[in-house]
Amino acid sequence: METSIHNVIIMGSGCAGHTAALYTARANLSPLVIEGHEPGGQLSLTTLVENFPGFPEGIQGPELIENMRKQATRFGAQYRMGHVSSVDLQKRPFTLNVGKDILQTRTLIIASGASARWLGLPHEQALIGHGVSSCATCDGFFFSGKEIAVIGGGDSAMEEALFLTRFASKVTLIHRRDQFRASKIMLDRAQKNPNIHFLTDTIVEDVLDVEKKEVTALRLRNMKTGKGSDLPASAMFLGIGHIPNAKIFEGQLDMDQDGYVISRDYVLTRVPGVYACGDVQDRRYRQAVTAAGSGCMAAIEVEKFLEEQGR
Repeated sequence: METSIHNVIIMGSGCAGHTAALYTARANLSPLVIEGHEPGGQLSLTTLVENFPGFPEGIQGPELIENMRKQATRFGAQYRMGHVSSVDLQKRPFTLNVGKDILQTRTLIIASGASARWLGLPHEQALIGHGVSSCATCDGFFFSGKEIAVIGGGDSAMEEALFLTRFASKVTLIHRRDQFRASKIMLDRAQKNPNIHFLTDTIVEDVLDVEKKEVTALRLRNMKTGKGSDLPASAMFLGIGHIPNAKIFEGQLDMDQDGYVISRDYVLTRVPGVYACGDVQDRRYRQAVTAAGSGCMAAIEVEKFLEEQGR
């Protein structure tokens, strides 16, 4: 069992976590990064990233994440494989259970991210980054002039579909019911857009074509008639929301109805010394660059907090 007390532990190894590690390492705080059950976060599932500043030709998502890790490691950040199973923020130092070990830390940066909701189709995961995506802002540009599909019936799906009409020749919004959870204003906007076509009472049973390593069609089934069909499409965007990786903080931190950590002044939580950054507290932007920015903010706040504590 580890007995030393860390200055800062960072939960998560996506853009927010790596940036927080870089800044705290350069401040000589010897950060420890717990990589989590999805090392690298959502960028590790992405192919070409064209909207991160500094890469005019774009960069592969996994390569960008690895570069961030190398940069933080260069300044002394330490990384540990593992998943935080529980945490106690009621007493100081804070304690975290990682595997069989109990770790202690004076400050905690929560950068555990959010996981996209997937449909669980047979070939869905194999085509992520090859036409299957959960981020229209990230990947919509790649399908300019093509026909694509958006899955979902809430505001997220409407927002994705509306955004994608800037690029696609046709957007088909597929929903398993004939009623929508989306707000009236968002639904009205989508229904008034001539490039969005609605396909209701329909589920997606699979996405094609793994052999070609690209999306060519969606296999559909009508919920009322049971009839199956294939819809030609070059991409499938999931608009069914994200799940913030913050369940272990229930009852200890303020969270909204969907489980996102509520922060004030950008990254501060209700517990002094605990900071939240990236997608675990950002349900609006969810971009690599905004996550990195909030990771920087959290790191600066940690440095200020420890200075005030005489550390």
